[in-house]
Amino acid sequence: MHRDDSGRPRKPWRSRWFASRDYADLLHEDLVLKRDLKKRFSHAGVSRVDLERAANKLKVSIFTSRPGIIIGRKGQEVDKLKQEIQKKTGKEVFINIQEILKPELDAQLVSESVSGQLEKRIAFRRAMRKAEEAAMRFGAKGFKIKVSGRLNGAEIARTEDYLSGQMPLQTIKANVDYGFAEAHTTYGIIGVKVWVNLPDAAQETVKR
Repeated sequence: MHRDDSGRPRKPWRSRWFASRDYADLLHEDLVLKRDLKKRFSHAGVSRVDLERAANKLKVSIFTSRPGIIIGRKGQEVDKLKQEIQKKTGKEVFINIQEILKPELDAQLVSESVSGQLEKRIAFRRAMRKAEEAAMRFGAKGFKIKVSGRLNGAEIARTEDYLSGQMPLQTIKANVDYGFAEAHTTYGIIGVKVWVNLPDAAQETVKR
């Protein structure tokens, strides 16, 4: 776990719990739950899902750029989600919705946005440039994107990347966010990797 200059964790673990037994079952439950939530709220801009376990309690934190879609009218959707997870896991569930205020600086959301544009047959260079301009406009220190596959329907797969600003991938103290997504096109799968060198006040991108 990387820490900043003050000693605080820069990026906490995505799953936080300990189990001396039934570890494999709990791990599988985590993976299935994260996958299902990500798929269910694919239209809500979900970057990641963090899980915490304590005794018979399960805390689910969903980081999203569109919290209103998950919460629903008067909280009906989130209450329904809570009941479904409780029924599936048999545990007392707490749902925590975290809003991502600047999705342009979230590497996972950026990679998914670019992959979505590629599936709509938007030129890959245009999509890459648009993502770079948005990230730098919102204060990123650096931005890097790499796409790999049969770009523009080429016979042979190749890789194209774009770098802007500073991207210290070997510096542990650097707060670099990473995201990966796949675009399923008629010519095959195109992989999209994104790195965002976040500003020192990157914590402001998430409302806590």
